[in-house]
Amino acid sequence: MSIIVQKYGGSSVADSARIHKVAAHVVRTKEAGHQVVVVVSAMGGTTDELIALAREVTPEPSGRELDMLLSVGERITMALLSMAIHARGHEAISFTGSQSGIITSDSHTNARIVEVRPFRIQDELERGRIVIVAGYQGTSYKKEVTTLGRGGSDTTAIALAAALGAEAAEIYSDVDGVYTADPRVVPDARLLDELSSDEMMTLSKAGARVLAAEALDYAKRHGVALYAKASHAPEAKGTVIRVDQGKSDRRFTGVTGRKKIIYVQFSAGISKEASIFECLNALGEEGVLPYRSHVVLEGTEGATFLFAPEQTPRADVFVAQVQERFGDAVTIRRDIGTVTLVGTGIAEDPDAHRRITAFLNEHRHLIHQVFFAPLSVTMLVAHTDVDHLVRDVHEIFLDRFQG
Repeated sequence: MSIIVQKYGGSSVADSARIHKVAAHVVRTKEAGHQVVVVVSAMGGTTDELIALAREVTPEPSGRELDMLLSVGERITMALLSMAIHARGHEAISFTGSQSGIITSDSHTNARIVEVRPFRIQDELERGRIVIVAGYQGTSYKKEVTTLGRGGSDTTAIALAAALGAEAAEIYSDVDGVYTADPRVVPDARLLDELSSDEMMTLSKAGARVLAAEALDYAKRHGVALYAKASHAPEAKGTVIRVDQGKSDRRFTGVTGRKKIIYVQFSAGISKEASIFECLNALGEEGVLPYRSHVVLEGTEGATFLFAPEQTPRADVFVAQVQERFGDAVTIRRDIGTVTLVGTGIAEDPDAHRRITAFLNEHRHLIHQVFFAPLSVTMLVAHTDVDHLVRDVHEIFLDRFQG
C-alpha cells in the first residue's frame, strides 16, 4: 500500500469549516487505498498573533521560549483535524514534531532537519490509522523544542515523504499550482503543468511564494516529487515539481518580483579586506544569507549583496550592525526591488540571450543593476517599478516568445 504525504497550509485550515473540508479529502485519499500522513500548519494568522503576543511581553524574546510558544499553533491544528477525521468514522492520531522523530539542529527559530526517525508514524500506519503531524517543528539533539523557520511545514512534509519512501508529497495551499507569474500582477499568467526543482527553487528564492526554497532544496537532495495543489480543488492536477523534469522545449518558465529587499553595497576598497567576509560568515551562522551577490576583489565595482527581509532575522538590527561596523564604506538601501526571469533559455539558447540583452537595453533607464545566473536574470529596479516591469517581461518572454 503506497504512502501519500499531504501538507495543508494555514489558509487551508483557517477555521473549523475548512478543517472539515480537509478531513473529507484526507478520508477520500485513505479510502482510495493509500496510507496517509498529513502535515499541518497553524491556523491562518495564529503564528503572527503569537509573535505579537510575545513582543507585547518583551521586544526581544529569547529564541528558546519563542519556539516553545510558536510550536503551539500547529499542535492546535493537528488535534482539531484528528478529531474531524474521527467524526468521519476513521481512526487518526496526532503527533508533534518530536513525537514524529524529527531531529533538528540546535538553532532556535531557524533550525534545520538533520535526521528523521519515523518509527511511531510507521507503527500507526501499519495499524491502519491516518497520522497527523504538526509541521514547522522538531526537537534538537539537546532535546529542545525547535521551529524550522520560513516554509518549515513544507520541509516537514518533504522530510517525512523521504524518510517513509512515500509515493508523493502533496502541498496544498490557497493557490492551484505554480504560474508563469503572480496572477494578481499578471492576470493572464498561465498555470504550469510541470517544472524542475531547480526552476522552482530559482523562482522561490527570487520571491515566488508557492513553495519555500529551503523545502525545495530538501526535496531535490532526497529525490522527492512534489505536487502543488489548491485545497479548494484538491482533485485538480496542480503543478508537478520533479528533480529531473525531462526534456522540455520551454525556454522560459516564469517571472517574479520582490518589492522589499535589503540592498547592501560595499565600496571597492573594502571588498579586498577580510572583514567583509568575516561579517558575512557570522551572519550566515545566524541564518542571514544573501539570495543574490556580486563580488569583485579587484577593480572599482566593489561587492553587492541582496537580502530578503522575511529571511533576515531582526532585519532592522542587521542593518544597524552593518552600518555601525562599516560606516561610509557601505551603502544600504531599502527602496529597491527585483524582477527575475527564470528559464533554461537564459544559459542555453543564443537567440533567447540576444532577446534578453535587447530587453535590458530598451529598459536601461529603469534598471540599476543586473545579476546573471545559469537559470535566471535578475534586474534591480525601484520598488515602485516592480509590477509593471514584471508585466513587461511576461508579455515579451512568456506570451510572445514561446517554444
